Amino acid sequence: MRRPVDPASEAAILLGAGRAILLQLARPEVGYGVARHSAFAENPMARLHGTLMYVYAVLAGTPDDRRIAQGFVRRMHAPVRGGDDGGVPAYDARDPELQLWVAATLYDTAILVHGRVLGHLPEDRADALYQRYAALGTALEVPPEAWPADRAAFRRYFEEASGRLRVDATIRAQADALWAATKAPRWVRVLMPLNRFVTAALLPPEVREQYGMRWTIREERRADLLWRGLGVVYPLLPARLRTWPERYYLARLRRGGKAGRPGARRTPH
Repeated sequence: MRRPVDPASEAAILLGAGRAILLQLARPEVGYGVARHSAFAENPMARLHGTLMYVYAVLAGTPDDRRIAQGFVRRMHAPVRGGDDGGVPAYDARDPELQLWVAATLYDTAILVHGRVLGHLPEDRADALYQRYAALGTALEVPPEAWPADRAAFRRYFEEASGRLRVDATIRAQADALWAATKAPRWVRVLMPLNRFVTAALLPPEVREQYGMRWTIREERRADLLWRGLGVVYPLLPARLRTWPERYYLARLRRGGKAGRPGARRTPH
């Protein structure tokens, strides 16, 4: 009998990376902070790599892994503040409310993709996974009591917070940079149309519309076929392949930690 894979370690969850990023950017305080204080437009893959190193460090790493990842994220967040001028919302990357939103998009996306590809978790395992994801926020500035108490409370929070999402030209330009991926390896650029399609399939319709992403009944049918196919093929993959990204990003974090900065040494993408 195969040993079950930790749901937080499933590679399939990475199918939702684009969704999580676009939901984060659609919160104006996050989107403008990224647009004004990062190289996202030139190298959006760097944000993805940094996020995944942090996620795997918190959910599956050692105490040293978490310490390295926390320190890196805090240093990156420290200068990201400003706005409240010319119609730009005030933002501060250390704001617990914004960090809660970022952590919430990661959890909501993970559980959505898991359900599409592997089915819904039993209630006890779903509750345990939910509590583990709280650490993505509380490892930084989010007070433990700010993470919704249970999954029902989370759903209410997420629906209310989603009502504050707004995508303007500045934020949409960040999404366009993600799809262009001009500094990403060639194989990433080749896969970007598929990534964009999967992201559109997973986004809430109102957010997808704000990003100007075309979606028709035909696309919906294609997405259904994709999820069905993955639901058949993916569970047959060996556990070592299904958990490869976790091992890769933890190794990348550790190499970078020795060099003084996660990801500081060039590694294969």
